[in-house]
Amino acid sequence: MRRALTLAARGAGQVSPNPLVGAVVVRDGSIIGEGWHARFGEAHAEVNALRAAGDGARGSTLYVTLEPCDHTGKTPPCTHAIVQAGIARVVYAVSDPNPVASGGAQRLINAGLAVTAGVLQSAAAEQNAVFLYAARGAARPFITLKLAVSLDGAVADHARTPGWITGPRARRVVHALRAASDAVAVGIGTALADDPALTVRHGAQPRVPPLRVVFDHRARLPLNSRLARTAREVPVLLIVSPAPLGDAEVERRTALETCGVTLLSAATAADALAAFKARGINSVLVEGGAGLASELVGTNLVDRLIIFQGSVILGGGALPAFAALPPQTIAEARRWRVIARRSFGNDAMTSYAVSDL
Repeated sequence: MRRALTLAARGAGQVSPNPLVGAVVVRDGSIIGEGWHARFGEAHAEVNALRAAGDGARGSTLYVTLEPCDHTGKTPPCTHAIVQAGIARVVYAVSDPNPVASGGAQRLINAGLAVTAGVLQSAAAEQNAVFLYAARGAARPFITLKLAVSLDGAVADHARTPGWITGPRARRVVHALRAASDAVAVGIGTALADDPALTVRHGAQPRVPPLRVVFDHRARLPLNSRLARTAREVPVLLIVSPAPLGDAEVERRTALETCGVTLLSAATAADALAAFKARGINSVLVEGGAGLASELVGTNLVDRLIIFQGSVILGGGALPAFAALPPQTIAEARRWRVIARRSFGNDAMTSYAVSDL
């Protein structure tokens, strides 16, 4: 199953809104076939693994990270392929909560196969956190908040100077996170200070470039910013207040739309995120800054928190990551659950689960 999880990760950025799935065919203790869901609309992991195993699949065991589907979508049901291949036993990690695709395990049992569920369930559920969250009827996208902070917890120095807190290895990981997300978002403060592109420039390119989002209530995004200048190449969505303040803001909004920027009116971040679902956005990577991060955490709109900590101390006057959050006592402060820790040179990455699957 660990090998199947490793294979499943190869589909990151290529299969959304489908899940990441890996499969391994084992006979007499040896792997004879393996596969993964490589691209949306193409063959599922089970089918690819069975093809690789060939006739050796008969009487073998299939390990798969998600309960095999039992419906016809862009491809036929995987349960049919498994039964036809003569697989004797199926071991899967997580049950499929999608009412359309679920029921595969029972179909296999009815066909006489032995079925075991729940092997490495937690790891598989975390790998498919976005899919499982959406499949269970979530009213908003799955939100991952990513912040790069100094050793003393700041996201910017006292002069708010643009610059990298972390090194190139850590930043490449961020591009992988972007590639696996439907949208990448920042607040207007970050957009003004850093003039980011918010594109995937390292690693494998995603099947669909993530939508670039700026929470910008007063439509202050400059027309000469990289986001505005490239809005017709990679879509940009601006979250603005429902009512503009004066003629100058109306003119700014019109000018941004002329550049190709799409405007979405929303009174709160929660309203905006709820509207994302109608646009087919199931996952959002929020990359700051401090104001937006505080708003999302303060209103319980974050599902995963990823902190990249650089090896610098910024000292007095630096901008704390959550400066806008109301103060809390140690006793009342929420304890977040660590789900992963990694190092990239002198930089550390820690992932926290805020909500459970």
